[in-house]
This record gives sequence, C-alpha cells and structure tokens, in this order.
Amino acid sequence: MNRSWWIKNGRLIDPANKVDDQGDLYIVDGRICPPDSEVDRAQLEVIDAAGCLVTPGLIDMHVHLREPGQEYKEDIVSGARAAASGGFTAVACMPNTRPVNDSSAVCAMIRQQARGAAARVYPVAAISKGSRGEELAEFGELRDAGAVAVSDDGLPVHDSQLMRRAMEYASDFGLAVIAHCEDPALASGVMNEGEVATRLGLKGIPTAAESIMVYREIALAEFTGKRVHIAHVSTAMSVDLIRAAKARGVAVSAETAPHYFTLTDQAVDGYQTNAKMNPPLRSEADRQAVIQGLQDGTLDAIATDHAPHSSLEKETEFDAAAFGIIGLETALPLSLELVRQGVISESRLVELLAVNPARILGVEGGSLSPGAVADLTIIKPDDRFVYTAAAIVSKSHNTPFLDRTLEGRAQLTMVAGELKFSRQAR
Repeated sequence: MNRSWWIKNGRLIDPANKVDDQGDLYIVDGRICPPDSEVDRAQLEVIDAAGCLVTPGLIDMHVHLREPGQEYKEDIVSGARAAASGGFTAVACMPNTRPVNDSSAVCAMIRQQARGAAARVYPVAAISKGSRGEELAEFGELRDAGAVAVSDDGLPVHDSQLMRRAMEYASDFGLAVIAHCEDPALASGVMNEGEVATRLGLKGIPTAAESIMVYREIALAEFTGKRVHIAHVSTAMSVDLIRAAKARGVAVSAETAPHYFTLTDQAVDGYQTNAKMNPPLRSEADRQAVIQGLQDGTLDAIATDHAPHSSLEKETEFDAAAFGIIGLETALPLSLELVRQGVISESRLVELLAVNPARILGVEGGSLSPGAVADLTIIKPDDRFVYTAAAIVSKSHNTPFLDRTLEGRAQLTMVAGELKFSRQAR
C-alpha cells in the first residue's frame, strides 16, 4: 500500500491546468487528491516544500540505457536511478542496444528489467530491423510489447520511401516517429565544421548534415499528413525549418538537449573528448538560435540524449573516442539557467521537461490533475552545488560539466506516490 502525503508550502507549477501558485498537494493511494477533498491530515506524512517548485514528474524522452549488451556503461536500473536523482520520473530509452530493440522479445525484456526501477522506463523500438534501414520492424508487435515510439536513433533512415512508410505505418499504431537527422555523406567528421575544427586539425561535420535531413522529414510529414518528431536539434537552420513548417500546419515536433543551448564547439578545444557528441556542439549563432526556439515554442521539449560511455571509450585520441555525454543529472540545473536569464518562465520549463514529452510520447504524466497518478518532482531552484565525479549516480562519468558549479536540482522524486529519490535521505 502506498504511503499518503501532504506536500505543503510549495509553489505548484502545473501548466496543463494553468496553475502557478503557492499551495498544498495531497496524495493518497498513489494519486493526487482534489484540493477540496476530505482528507485526514493527521494520517498524512508531511513534506515541507518551502522555497521549492512542485511540478509534474519530469520526463526525458531521449536516453540511452545500454541494456541489453553494454551494461558496463549503464543498465536500466542504474540509468533509472540516475534519472530519479536528476528529477525525472520517466525516461524513454533508445533502441541502439545489442541486440537492437527491433523485436517484442527485446522490448519485453526492457520492461521486465524496469520493474521496480526508480523511474518509469518506456522503450523506443527501432524503425527498421536491426536499424539497417532496409525493412520496417513489426510496429504492431512492438507496440503491444510496450514501445511508445520508433526510431533508428544513432543512425538516419537513408531510404526516403522507407521513412515515408514508417510515418504512415506508425500512425496506424499510435506510435511517434523520432527522426535522427543526419546525412551520412556529410556527417563523416568528428566535430562541428568551423574555426575550432580547422585549428585542431579535426574533420568537421557541417550544419547542413543535419538541416538537409530535417527538411526531408518535414517534407515527408507534410506529404503524408502524418507526424514526425525531430531529435536533438543543434543548428539554426533546423530551428528555422521547423518554425516555418509549424507555421504551415505540419505535424512536426522537436527537441533539443541542454548541451546545445549551454556549450559551443569551443568546449572541444584541447581535444576534450567529453565534449564530443553527435550531433556535435555547434557555433554561438546556433546556440542562440536553439535558445530562441525554446523561447518561442519552435522546440517542444528538452531531452538529455543521455549517452553513457566508460573511460575505455573516452580516454583515447579524439578521432577514436565515442560520441556522447551523460545528461540525466545535469539537465535540470542547466535548463534552470534559462529561467534565471529570463529566457523562459518556470511554467515554460515544465512544459519543455514534462508536459510536452508526455504529449508527444502519449504516456501518462505531465500534470498535477486531481485523480492523476502522483508522479511529481520537487525542485529547489537556488540549490548551488559542485557537480563532482563522486556525486555522479550514473555508472559513467563522461560529461563536460564535471567540477562545474551548478544551481538548482531535484530535492525529491515521486512515482505513483512512492518516494524514489530524496536528497535529504542521501
């Protein structure tokens, strides 16, 4: 039986219900009670949220949990634990596992491993069998096994006809199509093409490698009348294309990651492999365009693209190092920086990190509605801390934000009324 809670003195931020006010929240039997319900307060455990934001549970719609196949980097249990410590009550895990999540068996295994984990884990299945881009996976079977979306993330779908069929087929089963936008012929480098790459003697990846494929996905969505979600947007041209498509009524949504609005390719200077990711860190102009896209609604979600790697893959020469960084434990403070800068409001932050991810994936959550399952996050926005290796919950430590002073983090994470993480209890 779930414990019952009285969360008091917090600032409730619930954009789905247009709520942003001081108030109390009652949780009984894992669900949120109406504010005027008859509740015996004497029977409730009290959580004092003074000075904190009380929000719907954050949802990360783009993570890599590495299980099955590379559990030495991360596994479902450790990844969920890192998610909860970062304020996320749910994550959607990408299919580029070993083997690829292109079958109901792998999907079911992921769900089984996630039982009792610190956060909900939603499998994202492959668009194509083996993510080889040759033949569509069985979307119906994958949906029945628990998949909430399909993607060949990590690889683009080369064949435009196959991508068209994927959008049409996924629509029949209510699955989101998440597009990894990259032209392989242009994207054969190791960092952003520009002054830094030239100075370091590294092969660059031009911004056009992303925007060309963003244009194709938009064109296919417009042609088919189906929806598509663009993953990890990093360039100004991509933002412009998505903005224009939305103005025309195309069913396109998009996400970016905190590193794209926080860092530029200057972070690679000195051959810093922890700043090597795909898509790569871009220019200052691209960073500003991403921020503008978050501010004006062009970009719908902030997702981490949490990509854990061990030191084996990162402590090597830059060309040979793996792409990707961890992000579950830094996403919230980095995103709160946009609030402190006056770029977005707290309510918009919750839309980006909770409301819209739930809507795009079609999963529960994203609100504090009476009767809803009590997935929620309590955030202390002025909690300053140094992000040290010793404090990292993830199995891997590949992050460019190590030893950086950050501000704002989750104090408590609750899933279905069950306390999954509490900073006071650590």
